[in-house]
Amino acid sequence: MTNHEYVFARIESLLEDEDDWVAAMSTVVCELHNSFEHFHWTGFYRTVEPNLLKIGPYQGGHGCLAIPFSKGICGAAARTGETQDVPDVHARPEHIACSSSTLSEVVVPIKNSSGDVVAVLDLDSDLPAAFSKDDIAFSERVCSYLGNRYF
Repeated sequence: MTNHEYVFARIESLLEDEDDWVAAMSTVVCELHNSFEHFHWTGFYRTVEPNLLKIGPYQGGHGCLAIPFSKGICGAAARTGETQDVPDVHARPEHIACSSSTLSEVVVPIKNSSGDVVAVLDLDSDLPAAFSKDDIAFSERVCSYLGNRYF
């Protein structure tokens, strides 16, 4: 069993009887942040009104409090409904530097049953090109699981 498979199985087990979305986000962030050394900032941004994300549970330094869908990598994931893989944040002029140490980022949307983006999972690393294809596929699997389970 790979580490990704092991962590996913732990998440499923931990959330087995959990019906609270905030508790689920908090648990997932804790598992992800502590299971992968290259996840330096791990958190959710929630869609709280049309075209606006607000910070949700996270681990790491302070995150941005609010991000419009029109700004940044998180906004791009929310706006397009597609995963954003950014191996070099300096190559994307729209990147919002919540932390000056971030060098790479992956943002995965979480959709409800209607296909609306209800949140995004934001993974930041202080290492360049830190996220592998396996990390991205795993993160998408986690987000799909959360969207199907809670929405």
